[in-house]
Amino acid sequence: MSIAKYVFVGLSAFLAGSLPAVAQTSGPANPTPIHLSVVVNAKSGQSVPNLSQQDFTILDPKSPQPITSFRVVTAAQEPVSVILFVDSVNTPYELLGAVRDQTEKFLRKKEGVLAYPTSLAVLTDDGLQIPKKFSSNGMELSDDLEHREIGLHRIILTNEFSAGDRLTICIKALHQLTQVASRLPGRKIILWISPGFPLASGPGYASLTPMAERAIFGDVTFFSNELRQDNITLYNINPVGASQSTFDANYYQTFLKGVTRPDDAQLADLSVQVLSIQTGGLALVSNNDVAGMIQRCIADANSWYEIEFTPRPGDKPNQYHAIDVRLDQPGLIARTRTGYYANPQGVNPPR
Repeated sequence: MSIAKYVFVGLSAFLAGSLPAVAQTSGPANPTPIHLSVVVNAKSGQSVPNLSQQDFTILDPKSPQPITSFRVVTAAQEPVSVILFVDSVNTPYELLGAVRDQTEKFLRKKEGVLAYPTSLAVLTDDGLQIPKKFSSNGMELSDDLEHREIGLHRIILTNEFSAGDRLTICIKALHQLTQVASRLPGRKIILWISPGFPLASGPGYASLTPMAERAIFGDVTFFSNELRQDNITLYNINPVGASQSTFDANYYQTFLKGVTRPDDAQLADLSVQVLSIQTGGLALVSNNDVAGMIQRCIADANSWYEIEFTPRPGDKPNQYHAIDVRLDQPGLIARTRTGYYANPQGVNPPR
């Protein structure tokens, strides 16, 4: 049996249990404002904190929308929390030691003084080890990581029958992390250290059933709304490095466009890489300097822009709206959420 067939068959019960009941109601008369955390960088990567509201144009989806709230923010003004998420389920065993060492290297820099309260989460074949506490003491967190159980895989990565199990574990873990982060104040950053789970989608793979498509679409809309409403930005740090083929490392880019209909949903639409880009984060590849990549992601919290606008009302439940943030000044790059679902209805997490 192929990987695709196993994934689609093995996930049927899981996806059916997550299928949201979509209420057929009209959109709200007064839509809730859309809040965006926008990071602006020069081409050099340096943050740009001195722009004004007049420098920004918000397109929703292709029409300019009035900005109703605007402010420049630094971490000194707004709480920032970081979750380092070490995914041993999808990381080859021979890389786990290096991932642990590199993560500890980051934690111990500057004598262990971290810029923001940070916690550790570890994903094993047994499920997620929930973050215990947040601390700015990197030495303490490094010692914690050193004593975490990141054992041998029972789920063999090269075994085609592992794909469904790995995807199920990852989706459940992301729901759990979202719940943890939702209870924190301010801005939340989740750094998912992993090559990600198999992107069993696209040409050459078996077709999904309509029930599976609707269930995946339910998860996509749930994550889109929850991550946006709880001000969570997801980042993916791929530790495989240059040994991974460019095609494999960048295949997720095929699925970055937001899903507009259930029958367009693919398993890859739930991939950590796709969700990271869609929340305004990064998907970093072709580099095994995990410590450096962690630092690059966290630099996004040095300063950012908080912008609100009133969305156009959706004329049907879960209608996807693409967001485009444009800058008047040339040579600058803005990153934020790439879209949202207007009139969200019946969007619930899987059990």
